[in-house]
Amino acid sequence: MNGRTPAGQGGLATLVARAESRAADGDIAGAIALLEQALSQVPQEPYLLVQLSYMHSLAGRYRSAHQYALRASATGTRHPGVLSELLPRLRTFNEGPALLECVARMLPASQMPIPLLLGTAAQLTYLNLPERAIALLDEARGADPDYPPTLIARTQVLTYLGRFHEAEADIARALKRAPEIAQGWWLQSALRKQTRNAHHVDAIRAQLARPGRSQQENALLNFALHKELDDLGDHAAAWEALAAACQCKRAVLRYDMRETDALFSSLVDFQHAASASVHDPVADVTATPIFIVGMHRSGTTLLEQLLAGSEDVHGVGELYDFTSAMRQATDYHCRGVVDRTLVDKARGADLAQAGQRYLQTTSWRLGAQRFFTDKLPSNFLNIGFIARALPQARILHMVRDPVETCFSNLRELFSEANPYSYDQQELAHFHRHYRRLMRHWHASHPGRILDVDYARLVREPEAVLREVCTFCGLDFTPAMLELSERKRGVVTASAVQVRGGIQSRQTPKWAPYAAQLQPLIQALAED
Repeated sequence: MNGRTPAGQGGLATLVARAESRAADGDIAGAIALLEQALSQVPQEPYLLVQLSYMHSLAGRYRSAHQYALRASATGTRHPGVLSELLPRLRTFNEGPALLECVARMLPASQMPIPLLLGTAAQLTYLNLPERAIALLDEARGADPDYPPTLIARTQVLTYLGRFHEAEADIARALKRAPEIAQGWWLQSALRKQTRNAHHVDAIRAQLARPGRSQQENALLNFALHKELDDLGDHAAAWEALAAACQCKRAVLRYDMRETDALFSSLVDFQHAASASVHDPVADVTATPIFIVGMHRSGTTLLEQLLAGSEDVHGVGELYDFTSAMRQATDYHCRGVVDRTLVDKARGADLAQAGQRYLQTTSWRLGAQRFFTDKLPSNFLNIGFIARALPQARILHMVRDPVETCFSNLRELFSEANPYSYDQQELAHFHRHYRRLMRHWHASHPGRILDVDYARLVREPEAVLREVCTFCGLDFTPAMLELSERKRGVVTASAVQVRGGIQSRQTPKWAPYAAQLQPLIQALAED
């Protein structure tokens, strides 16, 4: 029972074991019934509450799953095994204050086992709190300075914090002890531009030659190899590595273009029942959200960093709070930001209440500033909901050259997000849908969205930023252009690039790969 199941009579343990067996067989309803029977015997057992939260999520019942997680948190449990499962649950529901309360109960950090330190730091990072995460990782490193998982986790968070030299030292130490860890080579490749006298190409190739590598490991290593060879200007070999990386990653993902067709069609066809909104959406508003949306790799991080230079703007980063608010409003736990079922359920949902919930769940992050940024790029899918739920919100849409955007996606290793981004045809297909949907949003909500051209932003940052400020109701100040003064963590794939300031390229990054990218270029031209 792994030490986390509730103590008690043998009958209770038997119920839990039967529930686990039902869940493993896919009988979620049966598992829930057995867990609820067990809970009736020990109503405040946190382990059972956490498991019921998981089961209700699998059943698609968001509100019940959410409530069970909160009930588990309210028990005040200090059990490391339960907390290791409860924290991800609370983060799933964007319950930041409850999660932080659980973390506070575990302290001091010196009393926490290393696996719990690492797991907790990961959840804090997912909440865009790298400054808090690094304190736990420092404790873990102090307890065992050579433990590779600690060093790798610390490298990632140090990268988000812009502490690149420390990150390089940690990852080098990790790889010296455990060179077989593929993620280490991928993290190392991104920390700086490689040179002829300082690179890791041969070492990465040696790791690729190790037998028994998984597809995921080969993807990590090939993405690392592509990055380093690209830095060195060996574009032919770099493309071979990129093609292999994308093939490996795509092999472990489930993606169907027909589902994308159906989702985008449902968004374009979405009609909301006006009678469903009964709450005042602007009541108790303390700060106005600025949503920064677009394709991933379109410049959203740069725009947020610029806006965060204003004394009136709190830069928060990528949030999933609006997704959580829509899940709560529809009582449906979808995969990803949105799916077709959620769109269907949203037709009768109280979107104004979703807007209120969004403002409430983000309030704990904010200070006295009048505005805050939410730069989750894929919120472009939610614009139809945002426009109704938050009529006071500003929506900034980053627009970048399609080939540049898609190539940047192609060479980026995401986690499980963006499964369309590893195949040229699938990527172009998704991009065409994105452009069509943005045209629809502009037509449906005239004046609510400002397109911000990335190429113009990097060429004429002050002029473009002044236009953005006018649209948002902000005063432009020269400090907004001083990116070197930013100290906040950047928990995105652009964490390294954005620290380099505003950069305008004369030749696009994809130019050396133009021949290999013809399938993508031609498919994009069909729009």
